[in-house]
Amino acid sequence: MGRRKTQRKNSLAVDSDDDSSVSSSSTMRSDRMSVVGVEDFQFDKDTLLDQALDDLYEKRGSTREKALASIIENLSNNLQHQFVEKKFATLLHQCLNSIKKGSSKEISLASRAIGLLALTVGEGDNAREILTESIPTISQALRSGSESSKISLVECLAVITFVGGNDMEEIERSLQLMWQVVIPKLGPNVVAVRQSATIIGAMVSAWSFVLTTMNGLKLNSKDWQESISYLSSLLDKDDRAVRIAAGEALALIFERGVLEKFSAEAKGSIDGSTLEGSKPREWFVHIQGLKGKILNQVKSLSMEAGGKGSAKKDLNSQRNTFKDILEFLEDGYCPETSTKIGGDLLQTSTWTQLIQLNFLKHFLGGGFVKHMQENEFLHDVFGFTPKKKFLLDSEHRISSTEKRMFKSPNSFANKARTQLLNKNRMLAEGRNIGHYAGSELHYAAISCEVNIFADLNLQKTLQYSVLLGVKGAALKGTKTLQ
Repeated sequence: MGRRKTQRKNSLAVDSDDDSSVSSSSTMRSDRMSVVGVEDFQFDKDTLLDQALDDLYEKRGSTREKALASIIENLSNNLQHQFVEKKFATLLHQCLNSIKKGSSKEISLASRAIGLLALTVGEGDNAREILTESIPTISQALRSGSESSKISLVECLAVITFVGGNDMEEIERSLQLMWQVVIPKLGPNVVAVRQSATIIGAMVSAWSFVLTTMNGLKLNSKDWQESISYLSSLLDKDDRAVRIAAGEALALIFERGVLEKFSAEAKGSIDGSTLEGSKPREWFVHIQGLKGKILNQVKSLSMEAGGKGSAKKDLNSQRNTFKDILEFLEDGYCPETSTKIGGDLLQTSTWTQLIQLNFLKHFLGGGFVKHMQENEFLHDVFGFTPKKKFLLDSEHRISSTEKRMFKSPNSFANKARTQLLNKNRMLAEGRNIGHYAGSELHYAAISCEVNIFADLNLQKTLQYSVLLGVKGAALKGTKTLQ
């Protein structure tokens, strides 16, 4: 059984808390030179996002493009929940305006921003609003956009349907829009345009990704027959990326039992019919013939020798993929994969999971690890819980005021610890006088430092305990020395 493993480097988590309370200008300056500088960075990021959102109203297209690029970078590499919660509707409609009136580049950027917006908000009313509001604009743009913009629009449509599509009609509508990109419904005076292999491959991958969300098989047999026949024809195309995308789509269809379902229905119609059994019989024979054709195509592609000028890496990727598909079609075994997410492993064991994983890795790019570590929607999709999740959650709950109190070099906790260590050293050198008190204080200081973030509800208690400990030790040490 084929086993593919991929690895990604961990990305650094950045705090997103914001609090502007400070005690004095000197404290502010010193805090900015400390760990709390992360908060100032977060403040700058929020300011940049607000500025980028404002720039989407500008008339100059290049200004809007730069703004969209900035928004994409932030939504990819940081989960801007607070910003998105406040500004999601404004950001959505400005991106839709960019799709309506922007250049090809602006359309591509706006499409990607909308997809990232949907992944950030996760399931719920906001995701449904994104899908509902975006469909008309995306549908219109797909009819006349450039190749690059169509790819971005299709991928955006796939993501917002994956996140916000709850009923079968919404999902089927998106699937039909994708098919029309490569197989348009021709009306009067409409000429069919032959699409490139790049668009076809992107469409098939996006279509498969959305298909993984379908729990039922409500598409009629004619639609399935056309889809399966078209995917089978793609296995004979010259482009390897297209062949691999089509092969994985067919594996998903087999995994979902589509052909078996229609075969059983056709066979049942034959067994229960008399003279009218000719059409069911023809359909049953057609399905069996299609299954046999696909199996032969998969066998051939799993052993392809390659040709002149063919890239070895691409050839090996094709062979491995179709060996996995062949093993699945013949023996029912799905490929198992492991993807490294920081110090954790995300494992897949079905074609559904593998297709979802590959599509999201492609769409998120460099932000994939960050989202897999912190995006709860993706945790639910893959049943994945990072080991560091609880640590990250507790870290995010710490306000900037608490960080100034406990993490800054000028914080109360660090000053108290320094005083305790100095008194400990003085008492130890003073003929061991007050040794017990010093040891007790040293232990209290270390305990405070180690447990300072273990339970935020105890922080105030710890703060006052250290304060009382310092005062008590000072009095006790003074009396002893006298």
